[in-house]
Amino acid sequence: MTGIGERLEGAAYAAGWGLVRALPESVARVAFRSAADLAAGRNGPGVRQLRRNYARVVPHAGPAELEELVRAGLRSYARYWRETFRLQSMDHKAIYRRVDEVVVGRPLVDAALERGKGLILALPHTGNFDVSGIWLVGHSGRFTTVNERLRPESLYQRFVTYRESLGFEILPTSGTDVGPYRLLMERLRQNKVVCLLGDRDLSRRGVPVTFFGEQTRMPVGPARLAAVTGAQLLIVDNSFTEDGWGLRIHTPIAVHGRDDVPAATQRMADGFAADIAANPADWHMMQKLWLADLSEERREALRTEDDEPEEARESAQEPR
Repeated sequence: MTGIGERLEGAAYAAGWGLVRALPESVARVAFRSAADLAAGRNGPGVRQLRRNYARVVPHAGPAELEELVRAGLRSYARYWRETFRLQSMDHKAIYRRVDEVVVGRPLVDAALERGKGLILALPHTGNFDVSGIWLVGHSGRFTTVNERLRPESLYQRFVTYRESLGFEILPTSGTDVGPYRLLMERLRQNKVVCLLGDRDLSRRGVPVTFFGEQTRMPVGPARLAAVTGAQLLIVDNSFTEDGWGLRIHTPIAVHGRDDVPAATQRMADGFAADIAANPADWHMMQKLWLADLSEERREALRTEDDEPEEARESAQEPR
């Protein structure tokens, strides 16, 4: 994207945050739902990829059922953005109470922290994880997560400010003297909570997994951190309900040393798959995820990276 394009994108997000927060809830709800339906009708690249992704999740769905799922998924994604633009000005204590009434898995969180070795929560791109974060802050205090360094910088800073206002500690993926991996280890050794998105990493760092019967890659971070620190690793299922949110924390994953990291990452992928299959419309994956969707050139590049010596991959997985 050009410098002018980046500035325009940053300005658009800034306008969205200001305008949408000023709209009455009923007006914002209709506007975002209409935008989702319009996007479905236009059938752009992201919508087409969402359809291909959903086809893996519901392989026996007919064409009409798949199209209805795509429309529902886009409406769910639009709801995520509507809430994102409005969440700073909403009553966080009220949100905490509403989620606290329905959360499943609270004892697992408490037990993990009682062990004194920290807690890693791994989650896919489902529901509204910022709302779940508000509950987690209310229950266990400030937690740490990682944000991709978006461009333009003004957009990245806006997201950091937004999430810090919710009580999260945000670490950038790049651009600092100390990489996020080491800081995440420090937080876990302080018996803190770390939250990491874990359903996509099509890079040299990604761990090969089978997901809905096909090959892809997922981040090494959750299982690697658990192996190194002894922290408990749990799966998070975020979802939307008609008038609120769902939050389920489940499937404790023990990681028995570094040799167990690939198998533990597969267990994490299996946990994600079960949750997504139960409620696919709230999975907002509009990017290429499976290796079969990549170009042959990109797949070959990944195969070449896999042939690197183990020492080289180790250093790449632990940013300095």
